[in-house]
Amino acid sequence: MKTKQVIGAPLVIGGRRLSLSRAIRAGDFVFLTGQVPFKDGQVMTTGSIEDQTRAVLDEIRVTLAEAGCALSDVVKAMVWLRDRADFPGFNSVYAGYFPEDPPARSAVVSELLVDVRVEVEVVAYKPLAA
Repeated sequence: MKTKQVIGAPLVIGGRRLSLSRAIRAGDFVFLTGQVPFKDGQVMTTGSIEDQTRAVLDEIRVTLAEAGCALSDVVKAMVWLRDRADFPGFNSVYAGYFPEDPPARSAVVSELLVDVRVEVEVVAYKPLAA
């Protein structure tokens, strides 16, 4: 097996292929690109922080499954929020996706490159079968 494997189809938005991969497996680790909320193939610029967080974590779950992983394999999460006031709503939804042994996590407030309230990036650990 290659030491680096691209996971998932190329990302295309508005007919333009993005210059990033959905996820990369490198050995026993899977690194996901930061995920913003999508609904019906479009960036979700409306909705509550709870709605946007669910959309992000659901898409992360799908990408992890393509790599043979589950949310329980996530060891690290990095979170960007547009507004500090969104943290309680984000955290409430996030906790439901990681009810047991949650991953290490960092969270910052930052201006995001697209008009959304949240972006989440994760790293999963899932040893390859010998």
